[in-house]
Amino acid sequence: MSGWLLFICCGLLLTACTSKKNADLLVYNATIYTVDSSFSTADAMVIKDGKIVAVGKKSKLEKEYQSKNNLNAEGKYIYPGFIDAHAHFVGYAKGLGAVDLVNTTSWNAVLARFSDFKTDGDTTSWIIGRGWDQNDWPVKEFPTNEELNKRYPNRPVYLSRIDGHAALANNKALELAGVKAGDTISGGIYQVKNGRLTGLLIDNAMDKVAAKIPDPSLTAMKTLVLQAQKNCFGVGLTGIHDCGLDYETVEKIAALQQCGELKMRLYILLSDAKKNYEYLAKKGIIKTDRLNVRGFKLYADGALGSRGACLLHDYADKPGWKGFLLSNPAHFDSMAALIKKNNWQMCTHAIGDSGNRTLLKIYAKYLDGKNDRRWRIEHAQVISPEDFHLFGDNSIVPSVQPTHATSDMYWAGDRLGKERLKGAYAYQQLLKENGWIPLGTDFPVEDISPLKTFYAAVVRKDAKGFPANGFQVENALTREQALRGMTIWAARAAFEEKEKGSLEPGKFADFVILDGDLMTEPEAGVLTAKVLKTYIGGERVF
Repeated sequence: MSGWLLFICCGLLLTACTSKKNADLLVYNATIYTVDSSFSTADAMVIKDGKIVAVGKKSKLEKEYQSKNNLNAEGKYIYPGFIDAHAHFVGYAKGLGAVDLVNTTSWNAVLARFSDFKTDGDTTSWIIGRGWDQNDWPVKEFPTNEELNKRYPNRPVYLSRIDGHAALANNKALELAGVKAGDTISGGIYQVKNGRLTGLLIDNAMDKVAAKIPDPSLTAMKTLVLQAQKNCFGVGLTGIHDCGLDYETVEKIAALQQCGELKMRLYILLSDAKKNYEYLAKKGIIKTDRLNVRGFKLYADGALGSRGACLLHDYADKPGWKGFLLSNPAHFDSMAALIKKNNWQMCTHAIGDSGNRTLLKIYAKYLDGKNDRRWRIEHAQVISPEDFHLFGDNSIVPSVQPTHATSDMYWAGDRLGKERLKGAYAYQQLLKENGWIPLGTDFPVEDISPLKTFYAAVVRKDAKGFPANGFQVENALTREQALRGMTIWAARAAFEEKEKGSLEPGKFADFVILDGDLMTEPEAGVLTAKVLKTYIGGERVF
């Protein structure tokens, strides 16, 4: 009898073992922020074929699943892979091959970064730099190109401002582009003083010169893109909305993804150009696990820092100047009609209150009330009090970048004045219109780190703790709101909330492990938290 009992018990045990479902990875001993609808937490999750199949308690999951591999998170904190809802991934990659001018403290400091470049010999290759910001200098005036002309009389130089809405070119670069004193362009400025070009180019005036800069070779560009990907994985990014690329670049990205070298999930907005509209109309919406192309990026106006943002009333620090639109309103109207007809997504850069009002009214004309088209206003930076309702009335999505607030807060009041500043960087007020708000960085304009996005959104201070009480803290986001903005709401802004953005069964196993708890960490601890591991589709990429 005892023998039969032993046989039966062994049989039952064998049946129990074989009835377990197979899995590729069991992650356990963690605090997992699922970012599901109830913002629940768990201590374990199971992954198979790149997707999450179960989330819950380790003891229960072990009874149901038999995993090939186990990952002990050692009590650390797991979040959905961070998604940057507004960035320039390819632009950032190209910038890795340029001279870094970020955080330069004066024009002389900018010039010092070029000490390695020869003044003679090479007269064909361009010297490219990016990242200067005159607002960070003791003398907050735009630089001129005299010194560049002396140092590099025969070699073209092009230095773009931090926001990408202004640049300084030397005479050789202007000559190659055929730019002359007295030239004019709609939506831009070729600055002239005493009858000569200063080299300063604002907004559309940049295009003619930038078009002369040769693209990196395919080999060089591939190296830069893969380095950019590595850097992004290192800060926990698993998805990026790249705002404004031509279709030729999209096809190169697709090729890199297809061969398995580019693993980053990219939502790409095509640039506002006839060839791109024709391409998507012929090609149709592009959707794979790693690439999604279904929308367009337009530009209403320039940037506040370079006074190209279009305001309803004069700049407080430049009477008689309101900035400008980069295209005629009729252009935005016609593109909105085309985009709606093709069921694409319209995403428009709008900084100033006039730029925002112009686009909000055009959007409202075509959206005509509540809808699920998810047309976006990128930045939504300065909004007139009477215009906020247009977001909610027409389900227009404000896509914002919190680090812009903490970068601009030192001088934004000078540009706007005290009263108008109240409607700027108003993230909580914008959030209330639709109940959700995607967050990004706009890198390389800002740092690529999503932890800085979280900190700026919640704390509204700089890294030194300034200002002591925070910048317009009535518009700070809660920690939960900020995390949602970097994950599920960013996914929703790309029509991808059913496949990513939260750690739930059926979704991609994109997640990041941090050594700190973003929900409870003291303010300063958010910036010092470290990304320990990053996974895409259950594969460790960092």
